Amino acid sequence: MVSPGALTQSGSAPRTPPSLASRMTRLNGLMDGFKEAFSAPALEKSSISAERETPIDRWMGWNVAADGSSDKAQDDSEFIDAMSHSNYITISLKKPMGIIFEENDVTPKLNPGGIYVFELSPGGAAEVAGGLEFGDQLVGVVGEGGSKKVVAGLDFDLAINAIKEGKGEELRLVLFRGPSETLYGPTGASKEWLEEYVGGIN
Repeated sequence: MVSPGALTQSGSAPRTPPSLASRMTRLNGLMDGFKEAFSAPALEKSSISAERETPIDRWMGWNVAADGSSDKAQDDSEFIDAMSHSNYITISLKKPMGIIFEENDVTPKLNPGGIYVFELSPGGAAEVAGGLEFGDQLVGVVGEGGSKKVVAGLDFDLAINAIKEGKGEELRLVLFRGPSETLYGPTGASKEWLEEYVGGIN
C-alpha cells in the first residue's frame, strides 16, 4: 500500500510535510546565525594550514593559508643564513687593493657599523682579480704570520685601519655576501661565530 504522502501530481516536485518544512526552516535559520556569528573579519583572516582544513572551514569561508602566508614563504626563500659558510667569500689581494668601502647606514631599527664594498677602482687589484660585488660586507682581515682581525660592526676608520695595518703585502679579506640587516640583525652571526670562522682561515 502506497502512503498518500508519497503521491505527487505529474511533473510537480514532491511536497515536504509542513511539520518537516517548519523544522528545516528553523534549522536553516539557526545555522545562518551561526555562520554570521563566526564569520567576523578576524576569523576570516585567521591562519589555517592545509593539513588541518576541515569541511566546516570551507563552508564557513575560513581561509586556508591566510593573508601573509605567501609573503612569509617568499621571505623564507630569500633568507640568507649569516652563520652559513656558503654565504662568505675570501679573497687575496695585494695593497693597494682598489676597493672603495662605505659604512653601513644607520636605520631606526639598526645601528650596525661595519663597512661594505661600494665600488671597485677601474684597473685596480680587486677589479682585476674579480669575485667582489657591490654590497659585500667586510667581516675579517687576515694577514701574514697568522694575524687575524674581525672587523664586523666596527666604524669606518677602525675597519680601514685593520687593512692598512694588516701584516704583509698581500691580505685575505673575508666578506659576507648579503645585506647588513641580515648580518647584524636578530638572526645575524654572533661575534663568537665570526671570530671562530675568521680564526679558522689560513
